[in-house]
Amino acid sequence: MTERVWDKFLTQNDKDHLAASKQTRIGFGKRPALVLIDVYRGVFGDEPEPLLDAIKTWPGSCGPVAWDAIPHLQTMLTAAREAEIPVVHVTGINDLQDSIEPWAVRRMGPAKELSGEELERRKRRWDIIDEVAPLPGEGVLRKAAPSAFYGTPLAGHLNYKDVDTLIVVGESTSGCVRASVVDAAANRYRVVVVEECVFDRHEAAHAINLFDMDQKYADVMSLADVLEWLAEWKAEKDNAATSA
Repeated sequence: MTERVWDKFLTQNDKDHLAASKQTRIGFGKRPALVLIDVYRGVFGDEPEPLLDAIKTWPGSCGPVAWDAIPHLQTMLTAAREAEIPVVHVTGINDLQDSIEPWAVRRMGPAKELSGEELERRKRRWDIIDEVAPLPGEGVLRKAAPSAFYGTPLAGHLNYKDVDTLIVVGESTSGCVRASVVDAAANRYRVVVVEECVFDRHEAAHAINLFDMDQKYADVMSLADVLEWLAEWKAEKDNAATSA
């Protein structure tokens, strides 16, 4: 079996338990949607930099792992658009424009203490990066909590679109992705997390949270496997439309 990203963090007891367990995969449903969580400027910065350099100007940066994920995110987004499944982009509420403080403000500190350059970056923090910018007709939601579901109309939008399966990408694996995946599972959606399309500034947190989500709330799958399934799903849909 192919080694998983979390294997090196597991104890022998963990591995023995997995070998003795009979885990059932959740699998895809029939009506998928792609949800991109927090692919915003604040976790990328304006250019690729080592993490310890990046956080000097962008304290919430994930460093190189964020930039490394962009081609995978673009590939997944292109496939979703070609398959014509619903696409939803979720980012944070801009506290400087909306006068509503998201949970992250507690760590960012008050805006009045920022220099001019810091304030300019703070204003752009929640902007979705150009590389995966929403197209007209795609949903764009802003949240004030880690979960994409908390305080947003996401569930209502997905229900309206008759969605039963969420393909989840974005960041951070241990934070907003995990919170959104847990809420998605609680709302009875099938959930697929695309391994190459999620990232975190801490390697251990990324790996163990992927492991935990795969054990409890979602199927953590490779980008290649998700793309293969989506292509087959589109072909079946096209054949059904032609036969109708």
